[in-house]
Amino acid sequence: MLAGGRRSSCPRDLGPFSRDSIHLGDALSLLPRVPAGCVDLLVTDPPFAIEFSAQRMNYNRTGSNVLEGYREIAGGDYAGFTLGWMREAFRVLSPRGSIYVFSGWNRLRDVLEGLDEAGFATINHIIWKYQFGVFTRKKYVTSHYHILFAVKDPENYTFHKVEHYPEDVWVINREYWKGKKKTPTKLPMDLVRKILRFSSDSGDLVLDPFLGSGTVALASRELGRHYLGFEVVEEYFRFAMARLEEASADPPGGLETARGPASGPSPDKGSVPEKKRR
Repeated sequence: MLAGGRRSSCPRDLGPFSRDSIHLGDALSLLPRVPAGCVDLLVTDPPFAIEFSAQRMNYNRTGSNVLEGYREIAGGDYAGFTLGWMREAFRVLSPRGSIYVFSGWNRLRDVLEGLDEAGFATINHIIWKYQFGVFTRKKYVTSHYHILFAVKDPENYTFHKVEHYPEDVWVINREYWKGKKKTPTKLPMDLVRKILRFSSDSGDLVLDPFLGSGTVALASRELGRHYLGFEVVEEYFRFAMARLEEASADPPGGLETARGPASGPSPDKGSVPEKKRR
């Protein structure tokens, strides 16, 4: 539980990947190619296995501004899907590494059981309370997500007590992007920043295998962490790349924004563009 110090003997060679890069492809295919023990923190918001329409008029937003392409997992396949990627997550994490997994209530049991079966020790069950739940007529409005905080070794993991009294209910508003393109499940930057400050150090490698709009990569870059991300939906991948390229106009700590379509033996060879200056 003590913070500080390096976590493993990993040489930081990421095989076919490079630090500070995101890749277009399926997490279940790309995770096995990440070397074991080289990721310090994994933060991700995987598919929830619900009947989801990306362009619903949620939160009084214009549907045409919400990017389509959201890939869902069938309910009957969700337990196996979850355990598959979580086993890989356990393998790639460093000995002192942690994982934060977002989940809705409908498949929460699969997520909890997946963490246990993969070998993780669950430390906290965090509730993220947000505004603008979807209007309902015959049931309570859902206005929270679950965040499962788990580690490889419950006796030795990174945790910085950056708040005097850190509670397990986080009230953080969704970001309201009026008139802008967005993905339907975008996480707030403040939420991801909080996770990074509690459970990582400067220079650590943060992985998001279900990258979506790229918020985990952006927050990692902003706070001086390295990032690696995978996204299966091309529209979301391009959206995340655009956000990273825009942010590269003011590079923090010299981190490089790289693009690599992760297919073939060397996904990032010849795919790192020069930084765009604006």
